[in-house]
Amino acid sequence: MQDVAVDTVRPRTWPEIRDLAVWLAGASPAVQSGTVYSEQHYAAVVKEYGERPDRYRTIFIDSITAISRLSFAWSSERPEAFSERSGKRDLRGAYGLHAREMCAWLLHLQHARAINVVFLGILETITDDFNRTEHRLQMEGSRTSRELPAVVDQIITMHWIKFGDEAPVRAFVCSAPNPWGFPGKDRSGRLELTEEPHLGKLISKLTTPRGELVEFPATAAVKGGSDGSI
Repeated sequence: MQDVAVDTVRPRTWPEIRDLAVWLAGASPAVQSGTVYSEQHYAAVVKEYGERPDRYRTIFIDSITAISRLSFAWSSERPEAFSERSGKRDLRGAYGLHAREMCAWLLHLQHARAINVVFLGILETITDDFNRTEHRLQMEGSRTSRELPAVVDQIITMHWIKFGDEAPVRAFVCSAPNPWGFPGKDRSGRLELTEEPHLGKLISKLTTPRGELVEFPATAAVKGGSDGSI
């Protein structure tokens, strides 16, 4: 994306990120009047930024890892993050509020049907005491990363993959289970286990009813390479 001339915005607070979500997806009829993502919230954001231009078809959010940190920082300063008795900080309350905020944000963006929303994030590799390795999305808290697969349509891991005796190449791993244990999900049913690491071609394959399909070499049951991104 660094070589593509696109409109960008750099929010620095969690309220700004919620404003962007309601600007992109509109108001939610399921929330109470005057609350976040309500008609009043949407009207206030439109008054500030104007209507969302129709030319936007794909939105890249880089990164959901950083956004989770902004959400947790904001949640840590709310009254729910402090004990009513002692007044001391209560991390359980902070993490609980953070999880509710992140899940509500993701579910609201899920209703932005007119646009493609792409979340970028850091792939984290964890090895436990029994030498078992797990690849997962790096985020503050655990609930959001657990519930994210139920919200999004696709989960794609970009990593270095070795096909047979050839040198490792970057590839998109698009479904799970896979030989490398990477996160993956393909709700569309249009993707191969691995695809060429080209977002434009991938989105075209997912959204074009009868477009020319992109072929990519079949995978072999080999171990993955160095750390990548999801």
